[in-house]
Amino acid sequence: MINLTDSAVNAIKSAISSSARRAGGLRVMIEAGGCNGFKYKMGIADEQKPDDTVIECDGLKVFVDSKSREHLVGTTIDFVLAPESSGFTFHNPNAATNCSCGKSFG
Repeated sequence: MINLTDSAVNAIKSAISSSARRAGGLRVMIEAGGCNGFKYKMGIADEQKPDDTVIECDGLKVFVDSKSREHLVGTTIDFVLAPESSGFTFHNPNAATNCSCGKSFG
């Protein structure tokens, strides 16, 4: 359903290990908004919710709620280190349009 590159897995594991809060995994979701209608949202999650799909990747759990699931099928999440801007990128085959910031789609 969602693919994580090695770089993304390492960045997420690093964030979880340095977090002061208890972490069960990473939550990835879609919200209305952004430049093109929808925006990606990620954050450390305490635990799985009843309607979540759980994806395991190299010992990391990724939680996706039922409303976001259809928008994220086939998405690859990467973490890119670049001098001008480092961060997560989303390669989503379901997106008809993408914002130049890479954080929203339509």
